[in-house]
Amino acid sequence: MEKARLLPLCPGSYLMRDGGGKVIYVGKSKALKNRVSSYFKNYHQHNVKTKRLVDAIRDFECIFTSTESEALILENELIKLHQPKYNIRLKDDKSYPYVRLSVKESFPRLSAVRQRRSDGARYFGPYSSLKAAQTVIDTANGIFSLPVCRKRFPQDINKERPCLYYHMGRCMGVCTGSVTEEEYALTVDKVSDFLREDHKTLASRLTEEMNKAGEKLEFERAAKLRDCIRALEKVSKKQQIVRDVDFDADVFGYYSDELGSAVARLIVRGGRLIDSHVYHFGADEILSSESFTSILVGLYREGDHVPFRIYISPGLYNGEDEELILSFIEKKAGHKVKISVPERADPKRLVELGDSNAREAALFKRAVGEKNDSVLVLLQKALSLEKPPVRIEAIDISNSGDENITAGIITVLDGKFSKKDYKYFNVSLSCRDDVGSMEEAYYRRMKRARDKDEAFSALPDLILADGAANQVNAVKRALEKTSYDIPVFGMVKDLFHKTRCLTDGVKEISIAKDQTLYGFIYRIQEEVHRFAFSGMDRKRQKSVRESTLETISGIGPAKAKALMRHFKSLKGVYSASLEELCAVEGISKRDGENIIAFAQTKKAPQ
Repeated sequence: MEKARLLPLCPGSYLMRDGGGKVIYVGKSKALKNRVSSYFKNYHQHNVKTKRLVDAIRDFECIFTSTESEALILENELIKLHQPKYNIRLKDDKSYPYVRLSVKESFPRLSAVRQRRSDGARYFGPYSSLKAAQTVIDTANGIFSLPVCRKRFPQDINKERPCLYYHMGRCMGVCTGSVTEEEYALTVDKVSDFLREDHKTLASRLTEEMNKAGEKLEFERAAKLRDCIRALEKVSKKQQIVRDVDFDADVFGYYSDELGSAVARLIVRGGRLIDSHVYHFGADEILSSESFTSILVGLYREGDHVPFRIYISPGLYNGEDEELILSFIEKKAGHKVKISVPERADPKRLVELGDSNAREAALFKRAVGEKNDSVLVLLQKALSLEKPPVRIEAIDISNSGDENITAGIITVLDGKFSKKDYKYFNVSLSCRDDVGSMEEAYYRRMKRARDKDEAFSALPDLILADGAANQVNAVKRALEKTSYDIPVFGMVKDLFHKTRCLTDGVKEISIAKDQTLYGFIYRIQEEVHRFAFSGMDRKRQKSVRESTLETISGIGPAKAKALMRHFKSLKGVYSASLEELCAVEGISKRDGENIIAFAQTKKAPQ
């Protein structure tokens, strides 16, 4: 394009637009003229994805900057703003979690957190998910018998009887007063060694302690130490040793073909491969050394821990932007960082492992996707729908008698449960049956969509009601009131409360012969029932707590709700001082005295 040849040789960011003016790609360069012109020169040398991009470009614009660093920051911001079709971008922008050890406390505890802070605590990780971090915490707590209760130490020592964990031998029993701060500190040092993955040193220390305990005839302590050593050996066998204990690195491998791409990040801490995460990109997202530079800077700039070494697959990184990347991440890290495409055996083996992880993850995701696609096609055929139902919503009603009526609506997206889209509705008491409750709840859901509420804007391709013809017709009435036309079917159960068939409100559609389809509908019906019931049960428990308070003289529904909102639990209310009770809006001194008097009669739950 003539317009590209007229650009200056200066740094900046560029935005490619399609025929409708929509931004479809954002890039950066230290020489805009050369970079932008390269898209339109030597077209036949481009890969398939780049050819698709060039074919779609109808115009572009540039934003000039003073430096290449400024261009990189601007590129990141423009990608976040426009979400271009052909740019790769991380789908989950949350920082990775860490395990935090609160060593400043007298009796430190472990917790999972998203951010490292300068609070004197020790941090270990990062891990690929909160679940992974919590698994590490649970393992450490189990091996070293750390307390997992909500008691605060030393404040709560000897205030209550020890819990079941202590009697089962799964807690050291700080609450009994039998564990000194010095003894606990020694255990914390072992926990730190465990989290640093220095399992060999830790096992030696534990073995030495076990032998000494045996010599002193402290057989119970020796047995506990023996169990710790065995648990530690079990954990160690599950982790792959890759280098010495001082070796920390992030390793990036990749896989790419015409159907999409994947980047695998292997997290190596203390010489062990402790975690991994895979980023998946679609067929139109262009994965190149240039685009990976943007991802890498964005990843660490958002708050991730930066190790001393970063190894990258040769197909993913050509080293051109190394100085630019380091200028960003070394400032964040506070130390020197080495980025390289390794040639030596051990680091190269790690990168090859990263490439293998990316490939297997990409192929597995496609296989799962194809399976999900196939069940959606089966559902389309069974229900004679116009297209496979990519987005499905299911609704169920749960109640306790005539009270606490709750509607649960779950979402199935691309054949998988999308829990971030689940919704609860509290149904008015005027709806005395499931049918009326379902109509009210789904009417409110669709009215929110009609009123342009973003949380409800995505419409389903199919609605599944838990029930038969009456429930189907209830949802249809809700759709008619809001002027929406969406297919509705009921999930019918048999006398044993198991999925039997589907119904359109008139005829039944058997799915029993197709195990894939039957299993899919069965899981949806069980999940929506579980979700609706859990919402109702929380509402019921809250109601029970508040109604208990209402038996106290002077405490009505409004005051009971205010007390529960402030103290979170009945125990919190009954253990509060008069001053704390009177600090709650609407609670007088006399009310507070009545609450304390009630608690002292031992009628209050402890």
